[in-house]
Amino acid sequence: MRISKLVGERFKDLPAGVTSKSHILLLKAGYIKQVANGIYSLMPMAQRVSLKIQNIIREEMNKIDGQEVLMPVVMPKELWEKSGRYYSIGQEMVRFKDRNEHDMLLGMTHEEASVHLCQNNIKSYDQLPFMIYQIQTKFRDEARPRAGLLRVKEFTMKDAYSFHTSKEDLDEYYNRVYDAYNRIYQRIGMKNFVAISSDNGVMGGEGAHEFQLLIDAGEDSIVLCDHCGYKANMEIATSNYSMPKFEDEKLKEIDTGDAKTIDELSALLKKDQSQFVKAVCYAIAGEKDKIVVAFVRGDKEVNDAKLRNYLNVSDIAVTDISESGLIKGNIGCVDLENENVIKVFDKSLEGLCGLVTGANKENKHLSGVNMERDVKVSEYVDIVKVNDDELCPECNHALKIKKGIEVGNIFKLGTKYTKSMGMTISMSDGSQMNPIMGCYGIGVGRCLAGIVEESSDEKGIIWPMAIAPYHIYLCPLRNDDEVVNKTAEELYSKLSEKFEVIYDDRNVSAGTKFTDSELMGIPVRVVVSPRSLQTEEAEVTMRASGEKTMVKLVELEKYLENIIKF
Repeated sequence: MRISKLVGERFKDLPAGVTSKSHILLLKAGYIKQVANGIYSLMPMAQRVSLKIQNIIREEMNKIDGQEVLMPVVMPKELWEKSGRYYSIGQEMVRFKDRNEHDMLLGMTHEEASVHLCQNNIKSYDQLPFMIYQIQTKFRDEARPRAGLLRVKEFTMKDAYSFHTSKEDLDEYYNRVYDAYNRIYQRIGMKNFVAISSDNGVMGGEGAHEFQLLIDAGEDSIVLCDHCGYKANMEIATSNYSMPKFEDEKLKEIDTGDAKTIDELSALLKKDQSQFVKAVCYAIAGEKDKIVVAFVRGDKEVNDAKLRNYLNVSDIAVTDISESGLIKGNIGCVDLENENVIKVFDKSLEGLCGLVTGANKENKHLSGVNMERDVKVSEYVDIVKVNDDELCPECNHALKIKKGIEVGNIFKLGTKYTKSMGMTISMSDGSQMNPIMGCYGIGVGRCLAGIVEESSDEKGIIWPMAIAPYHIYLCPLRNDDEVVNKTAEELYSKLSEKFEVIYDDRNVSAGTKFTDSELMGIPVRVVVSPRSLQTEEAEVTMRASGEKTMVKLVELEKYLENIIKF
């Protein structure tokens, strides 16, 4: 490819609101162009990277007996009604009517479509296990797209679905996919990725792992123990933490005025935040009349995923309580009697006394609360987030919280979809069963952007060799020099037979060419100039290390063969 013909201009100035490293560099280097909020076109260079990532994924899926298929982006309502997700998923799913007024949707995942594909085609136990996969466009109407390709509305994803006759068979195959994912991320050049236990969320099922790339731009919080290797997403992470001790007191009502938040109350009463009972109110999706009040210790934060899982509901959200009869900022756990309120108590409160809680009256709180004496609690459950430096539940060493971005996930779905959609197979004894499923996803665009986040410097991108758009940046200096131009053209023709070469044939300054080569992240730069040709040499520079080597032109091809390996 000649740069003079390349579609994708490099930029110095960027639009407002561009903050993440990958977003900045992919825009500046001419890899992507924004079409709308959360929707991007991939320019030729980015598409080459994307296809290389896809091909590595495809190779590893084929190694574990995957069969590639292609399912539609647009699906009818009826398919998702069978599973129940048409109504349980919120505004993230785009619903519309076609010209015949038929209800349709844009696929954000393809569990239902995969069961539909296999139903009636797969009839007997001896056809299992098997796995189908696709690399397909998805659409999810994200409320807050951010950071370029790291969180978008439209994206390319590899999703795979396996079908089994037993949990043991699923477990065995799940481990094969787990190993394949590790190979994929290693092959595409990721360095700081981890596999962690995670929440199944809207997918349902009985077990899951996320593959997280640990980067500062990540939006997920990952809980890690460097001592024993414990790893979990904040959504399900647990910890050991100290329980404070306060003096037992008589229960009494106190005037707290306009103080509503834990910070305000702590300052007013000169008590540590751990001495307060915090109340957080939620609405349950599909249940307008019910309000969940989660009570946690004042120094803790409610973990929405844990609370959702405990309630066994599809979704919850912090809600307005203005019409509920509850008093914002003064909700308390003593004598809160309301038939529309579901009370949930966190373990951080268990056994404590001398606490402060709302009095369920305007401007009033209760002090001296003894949980055992004053509050009716049927059970305490873990519904809080883990804090930095709390203790590991496995080895009791200090935990650390790092930021990560999810680049893949694997789930044990069980029979959630095959049962609801009526897919059965005949067993050897003549009985019928619903196949047990697993599903496995990888976000291609997130992988691309994530690698830029961790593999770049102040000059630009540093692509790993395996997914670089081109391996060699051929850079002649002084194109107006007849010898330089002739040599560069000959090298371009010869090297292109064995390598992927991008040729900077522009008549611009050396500084401009060097800047662009570094910004674009091409792994190897080959420079020919009047000076280097005096000794019949080329200067070879490695983008990652900056190491420069003068190589004889007659030995250049062999030299490049030795360094362009992946």
